[in-house]
Amino acid sequence: MADPAAGEGPVLVVGAGPVGMTAALALRVRGLPVTVLESGAKDRVRPGSRALFVHRQSLRLLERARPGLGQRIAAYGTTWRTRRTLYRGRQVFAQTYPESSPDSSGKSELPAFASLRQVDTERFLYEACLEAGVDFRFDAEVTGVEATGTGVTVTAADGDGWTAGHVIAADGARSGVRKALGIPLEGTRSEGYHVVVDVADPAGGELSAERVFHYEHPAAGGRTVLRVPFTGGFQIDLQCRADDPAGTYDTERAVRRWLPRLVGADCAHHVLWVSRYHFLRKVAASFTDPTGRVLLAGEAAHLFPPFGARGMNSGIADAVSAADAISVACSDPSRAPVAIGEFASTRRRAALFNSVAAGAALDHMRPRRWGRMTQRAAATLAPVVPRCGAWLEHAPYGPRNGPMADAARKY
Repeated sequence: MADPAAGEGPVLVVGAGPVGMTAALALRVRGLPVTVLESGAKDRVRPGSRALFVHRQSLRLLERARPGLGQRIAAYGTTWRTRRTLYRGRQVFAQTYPESSPDSSGKSELPAFASLRQVDTERFLYEACLEAGVDFRFDAEVTGVEATGTGVTVTAADGDGWTAGHVIAADGARSGVRKALGIPLEGTRSEGYHVVVDVADPAGGELSAERVFHYEHPAAGGRTVLRVPFTGGFQIDLQCRADDPAGTYDTERAVRRWLPRLVGADCAHHVLWVSRYHFLRKVAASFTDPTGRVLLAGEAAHLFPPFGARGMNSGIADAVSAADAISVACSDPSRAPVAIGEFASTRRRAALFNSVAAGAALDHMRPRRWGRMTQRAAATLAPVVPRCGAWLEHAPYGPRNGPMADAARKY
């Protein structure tokens, strides 16, 4: 246990996912001692691809937190260059980007994104944390938090406890820290559900060479289908209807029945993971506790539908911003209220923007009658009016431009 003086480290990070480990690295690069508390076991295995995309902005933040880390993740991840959009089986948009080339120093610029399973991203982050001297405590499920003007006491389910100057809560959608503090998540849960399937690519990378979006796929009963490559395979996202009976599409047995119609018979024998999820659009009422000693980040602070890959990437920005604020608070306690307050307002503003943007994507993905008519008209016009095809390509991911959240344009 640590017994910090007011305004000083160490800092506790709760949660050893991508956001928590990013926070730990960002704190260590500022010279602050860090302990990460993780409710799971050290050898826990998280199934499935989960968050796939690490955007360039996130790669840059990771590179800043631990030089070489962004480059390693980018080198391992897949950066597909072709994207296609189809409407009822007919192509309405296609674009292939040129390969990136090294700069004058021979070093490649970080790509627009890297696509890899979250478990692989976490592996790179964990290795970097160990190199940076981050202390991990596993099997530490946080159930109690008591914050005062001079520090925070955190209690685990087994009775163990820690004290710290500040805490970053990155313990996910069911955050024990957020619940202990009584901070509510505000928002909605949508109708309908999606089925996500990870498939190892049996074609040696051929199917993983491009991202393909299908509106009203004829082989899926008019349901929308998204295929996204990642290193070693690809992910299929099938949009189901609110009245689709349980078990029709969301079990491994059901997947083996409908998947061959979409990507070929061989793929049915290479299913790695099947998951079902509903859309949640929720943002914490506050990103800090009243004392400003506990800061929320990632899914502890916000939940978005996956379109636009806003969840983990926004969480990485939260983590770095939280570390920046705590660094200021530790070096100059008189500036702590302003630094922590700016973190809370800036990142909550970013979360609210992401929530609205994700909502726009969701409305497009599950359109009402007028929306379906508009999409049909755009698909009809796409061969002669290219911007109609471009709209069908971009709209499922929500708007990417909005009010600047902070100086680094982290949304």
